[in-house]
Amino acid sequence: MAESYTVGHEQAPDHAHAALQHHFENMEQQREASTLGMWVFLVTEIMFFGGMFLAYTLYRSLYPEAFASASNHLDLKLGAINTVVLILSSFTMAMAVYSTQVGKRRNQIISLALTLLLGATFLGIKAVEYHQKYEDSLIPGRIISSRPFDASGVHLLPNAQPHNVEMFYWIYFAMTGMHAVHMIIGIGIIAVILFFSIRGKYGPEYHNPVEVSGLYWHFVDIVWIFLFPLLYLLGRHLEH
Repeated sequence: MAESYTVGHEQAPDHAHAALQHHFENMEQQREASTLGMWVFLVTEIMFFGGMFLAYTLYRSLYPEAFASASNHLDLKLGAINTVVLILSSFTMAMAVYSTQVGKRRNQIISLALTLLLGATFLGIKAVEYHQKYEDSLIPGRIISSRPFDASGVHLLPNAQPHNVEMFYWIYFAMTGMHAVHMIIGIGIIAVILFFSIRGKYGPEYHNPVEVSGLYWHFVDIVWIFLFPLLYLLGRHLEH
């Protein structure tokens, strides 16, 4: 006899659900496999970002004054706003998962839409920050900007060298840029999930795509929680 899953108070065979793939015996096995797959993927992402965090730590230990000078030039207000935006988006994503699990479809759709909006807001604020760096000639290299890097607008602390300030911005754009790419991917995923949610594809009996998307979104948010203090806050206690 085929195993069953619960729909409300009734039992229905797993093979009756259209979402069950042929290589899984039941919906629970499929859910566990997809969740495990996402966790394995996130481990590789941790290693990926870990390399950049290591590079940041090494260079900051070598050039603390230059990195503190560059950090003090970042827009703390915009960085803090973006941090709040992402924390709110984690809450709305969690609510989307919960609402799907308990069958509250309207709340599920609203929560996903809010998460999408907050993610787009984050990227918009980050674009404003990037534009500020362009206007201040703080884009390292000439791949994106034809302007030469100019640290004259950065208040340099004693012993800080302009070329080491440029190194900070190389790392800043590498880390925040890759984070932004992951945000764009996450927004795309949630947009697809929202589309199928509106069509009523997810509910208490099948909600794993919403769950694993939530895991990815929370991971991206957590990365920013580490980026914000490292890039924006360290060195703020030093005098300008």
